[in-house]
Amino acid sequence: MPSSSPRPEPRRVLVLGATGTIGRATTRALLTRGHEVVCFVRESSVERAYQLPPDAVVRMGDLMDPDSVDAEGFRGHHFDAVISCMASRSGAPADAWAVDHRAHLNVLRAAEEHGVRHFVLLSAICVQKPRLAFQKAKLAFEEALRASSLRWSIVRPTAYFKSLSGQLGRVRAGKPFLVFGDGTLTPCKPISDDDLADYLAGCLEDPERWNRILPIGGPGPALTPLDHGELLFAAVGREPRFRHVPVALLDTIVAVLSALGRVIPALKEKAELARIGRYYATESMLVWDEEAGRYDADATPEFGTETLGDYYEKLVRGEVTDERGEHAVF
Repeated sequence: MPSSSPRPEPRRVLVLGATGTIGRATTRALLTRGHEVVCFVRESSVERAYQLPPDAVVRMGDLMDPDSVDAEGFRGHHFDAVISCMASRSGAPADAWAVDHRAHLNVLRAAEEHGVRHFVLLSAICVQKPRLAFQKAKLAFEEALRASSLRWSIVRPTAYFKSLSGQLGRVRAGKPFLVFGDGTLTPCKPISDDDLADYLAGCLEDPERWNRILPIGGPGPALTPLDHGELLFAAVGREPRFRHVPVALLDTIVAVLSALGRVIPALKEKAELARIGRYYATESMLVWDEEAGRYDADATPEFGTETLGDYYEKLVRGEVTDERGEHAVF
């Protein structure tokens, strides 16, 4: 959604990860504010680059190659800011350390050399309790960014709408909505792409968001998986039905794949993906209170106006598309 704040001073912004749904929304939000936007995309994303707004400049290159970042991304031009919505697609260790850490370091070093003033990073709230490779890779780059010479804003959003839409097909087919445990294990404050994009773009102008780690959720209250199911059934006009899946089943899957991965290399990555699934099935995407040892919904900031219920209704009516990619829970 467009920002209602006064039109800011125009800036020249390099956007990473612009071909994803949040990256596209962020590009739109920046253009709406009057900024000049250059999207530096991977060559493998060339087809999706055609979905970007026509006013955005698109440059293609290899983010893993520092020379390409410099020659094809920056091209010796001045940029006021970098906004990264880029993330590894699977979360597998090799991909995570390549994209979430090394590719970002390449851009950060080039940004420092070219006099960029501000780096806005889209991170993830789950790095509060890092147990997985992709979380550790994200934290490693966060640390490098904080130690750099640039002004920075590290945005850690809660769950995305698209990550909570994977069971629409089941519900439409008359099947029950699947929840782990009692269905209340993982409350969150999901945020829409447009609201998150508005927040990311606003980091350039709001001093309260400078040199800070910024957890952010959508409009409350916090919703449990049972709430997600209720909203989805309401959107399709069916009576709610739930099936409870024991967390122990996930533990068994992780254990079996981990054991097999020691002798079958191809299963090692699947074991990590299973661990990611278990993490999201058992950990809330809210601010973690280390002292109290619990997640705190009240301490999780809220932003924007679009609710998950709004999104489900638009999804059912076909007004938005379900572009989950690697973000599907089911």
